[in-house]
Amino acid sequence: MSNGFTLPPGTPPGRSPETPRDTQPGAPRGIPNNRLAPWLVPLAILWIVLLARTDGGTGAKRVPYSTFLQYLDSGRVSHVIVGASEVEATLRTPDTAAQTSITAVRVDPALVEVLTRRGVTFTGVPSAGWGQQMLGWLLPFVLMIALWSWLGRRLVGQQTGGVLNFGRSGATIYAERSVNVTFDSVAGVDEAKAELREIVAFLKNPASFGRLGAHIPKGVLLVGPPGTGKTLLARAVAGESKVPFFSINGSEFVELFVGIGAARVRDLFAQARKQAPCIVFIDEIDALGRMRGASVVSGANDEKEQTLNQLLAELDGFSPDSRVIVLAATNRPEILDPALLRAGRFDRQVLVDRPDRAGRVQILRVHVQGIPLDAALRLEEVAGLTPGFTGADLANLVNEAALTATRRSGTAVTIDDFTAAVERIVAGLATRSRILSAQERSIISYHEMGHALVAMAIPGSDPVHKVSIVPHGLGALGFTLQRPTEDRYIATRAELEGRMAVLLGGRAAELVVFHELSTGAADDLVKATELARDMVTRHGMDETVGHVAYGPGSGLTAGSARLIAPESRLFSESTARDIEMAVRALVGRALERAMQILSSNRAALEDGAQRLLAQETLTRDQLPVVVMPKEPRTAAAVA
Repeated sequence: MSNGFTLPPGTPPGRSPETPRDTQPGAPRGIPNNRLAPWLVPLAILWIVLLARTDGGTGAKRVPYSTFLQYLDSGRVSHVIVGASEVEATLRTPDTAAQTSITAVRVDPALVEVLTRRGVTFTGVPSAGWGQQMLGWLLPFVLMIALWSWLGRRLVGQQTGGVLNFGRSGATIYAERSVNVTFDSVAGVDEAKAELREIVAFLKNPASFGRLGAHIPKGVLLVGPPGTGKTLLARAVAGESKVPFFSINGSEFVELFVGIGAARVRDLFAQARKQAPCIVFIDEIDALGRMRGASVVSGANDEKEQTLNQLLAELDGFSPDSRVIVLAATNRPEILDPALLRAGRFDRQVLVDRPDRAGRVQILRVHVQGIPLDAALRLEEVAGLTPGFTGADLANLVNEAALTATRRSGTAVTIDDFTAAVERIVAGLATRSRILSAQERSIISYHEMGHALVAMAIPGSDPVHKVSIVPHGLGALGFTLQRPTEDRYIATRAELEGRMAVLLGGRAAELVVFHELSTGAADDLVKATELARDMVTRHGMDETVGHVAYGPGSGLTAGSARLIAPESRLFSESTARDIEMAVRALVGRALERAMQILSSNRAALEDGAQRLLAQETLTRDQLPVVVMPKEPRTAAAVA
């Protein structure tokens, strides 16, 4: 689980109307010619169609040729104009349609005689006029040219500048009025804000800031776990300094074509220099600045390395008075290239860590704005339920609590709603539709009660808030919810051994009651084994192995850890065996300790399991009383 600061939901920054990304310098004002081009083809087609419909437009009524012959035989025709394929006649008296002029298509005289003798009405088919003939051969060519023109624009990117602009960066420029986030909107990261206020002061008043010869760092790297608000903090810097804000993700630099990434880096910094003073923010820079040479496949990272080299060159090219600040964010600083982190490039690294309890209270106050809260609700109590939560987690928690209150048709959000939201986030959604047999429910009940009783019996363990045998999430058939009362940053060996005993309390209960093992403790075994292995290989907490670290570090200091292949080891086979034996001994002692606690509290175990079977969920006040060990192992968190 993780922790951090966050911001209130707001309107996402928009693109600056003064400096749109797709506007080229020096473009003529008015309607560009390419806006008229799409109308030329439809207008030409319409003109041809109208011309074809009005071809030979004399106003005469077209009749079958047999009707013309009838008129001719009856003497109603006064004048005839004979054409190559048609005849036009003028009638002495108007016909029923008040027409005095008719036209008909000529038919072969020999065929006329035969058809007339048999009493058949016949007519001719007019030949296509010149307009229709033009439409027949011109329209396909027009459509083909229009299709090729459209495909050509799509392929070469004419709307964004053509082939020569493949290397343009996708950076979005946020102008002053588009970035509405300020430091007042950011909570829980006071140290990070204090570090970045110097950047804002330099951008606002560079002369006063550099009066003693100091210059602002060229680059600032924001480091922290996911969800702590690094991106929002960078936007707050832009909002406070009121300068253009270039934002781009590190993965957007690398494309299919070789050289595109480097070209985009050049274009991005060229735009930044024109807009100075400004801020360039590269999010997830680990996608771009990964350590060179880490790939075992030759040529696999050529494009990324070329892009990184160009970025290093651009950072070196800034002068102290350029007033272009580069901000970057990552949650994996250990894989960044050392050349990217040296002095003169990213001079300053700002840790945006998970918030403490006071920080979580501030973040909750930001997110509960506009949400009706119960009068008895104290945000300090909610913050105590959420150690390790990041700002994003807290935002999700407030939303889930509000949804929970809405489902029960409540008028305000209560502490019970927040507790239910924590359970849903930590354990998953309750799935009451999952049908379990009586034997399975009994095993799960004793298993969860074993966790709870061992946690209650070991001094220094996190308090138990709730025990449930209601299935949650994808695989949890029950859960025991423990929440620490305070933030902890280090742990003693006794505390870690106590955690292992609590993790194995479920398996110990199965052994004490059923004298049988089940698969329900699979996840507990994984966590206990990982904890024991860390104690041996990273923390040096075993006497047989010694005070030696056998694994890579996991600190957040950028560049401190090295990439080590999973199969590579820095110790011998005998040491590997010693490590395995030490891990096995730690887990075995933890299991034995849990079994001793449950055996001495067998009555409480039976009573609690039966209550849990009947009620399915028990709170802390409903749990049975546990007899503490005669010689408790003291453990205190070092703050």
